[in-house]
Amino acid sequence: MTPPPLPAIVDAEIVHARTTPVRHSFTYRSTTWLVDVDDLPRPPRALRPFARFLADDHFPEPATPGATLRDRLNAHLRGAGVDPPTGRVTALLSPRVAGYVFNPISVFWCHDADGALAYVVAEVHNTYGQRHCYVVRTDERGDARVGKEFYVSPFNPVDGTYRLRLPEPGRHTVFVSVTLERPGQRPFVATLRGRVRPATAGAVLATQLRTPLAPAVVAARIRRHGIALWLRRLPVVARPEHTQQTTIALEEKIR
Repeated sequence: MTPPPLPAIVDAEIVHARTTPVRHSFTYRSTTWLVDVDDLPRPPRALRPFARFLADDHFPEPATPGATLRDRLNAHLRGAGVDPPTGRVTALLSPRVAGYVFNPISVFWCHDADGALAYVVAEVHNTYGQRHCYVVRTDERGDARVGKEFYVSPFNPVDGTYRLRLPEPGRHTVFVSVTLERPGQRPFVATLRGRVRPATAGAVLATQLRTPLAPAVVAARIRRHGIALWLRRLPVVARPEHTQQTTIALEEKIR
């Protein structure tokens, strides 16, 4: 598959579907980016309030003056006992817009020096300001399985298995999906399907006209639908203490 030129803007359609104990789904349009972690975009000064990329917005380590996004990725992986990637790392993530950032999921495709995909890091943020990384090795379709070990929704306990579909981005399209599986059921599915276009200055400006203040809107939308579920008397699950910040599943087999 031919990779897209980076950096790139992704015009995305995002779907959340809950099937049990109540059915609830919604679809919305948003915007995210594909970037090279070693060459983060720097739009013209007038447009930087609409697309600012900070290394400290990713991975749980404390802020380190001068640390790059590659530095933070490598430090986090080493701390989890994983050898950092030796080649290119392509990331799907959202920048700060008007000073605010919210990345429900960021995906880092980590390559060896010879260009082969070594593994994928899926960094999940919840609305409580917490983060968790799933480090997985995908199959030829981009699929992986990993146990759920992070509290994301107040209506889902921390159990079950995630089936992740994380194929590398193509030249024109991106697709990512997360399916929560429990015995005999799939209570939650989220997908992101996007169209890739070059991140020109005009595209950055057009993005704000099409999906203004995207990170804040996404966070508000998630909270609004959470309130709707609460009003339907869906039981709330207490949030456990979050001590482990990384789940490694480099030997999992897809079944």
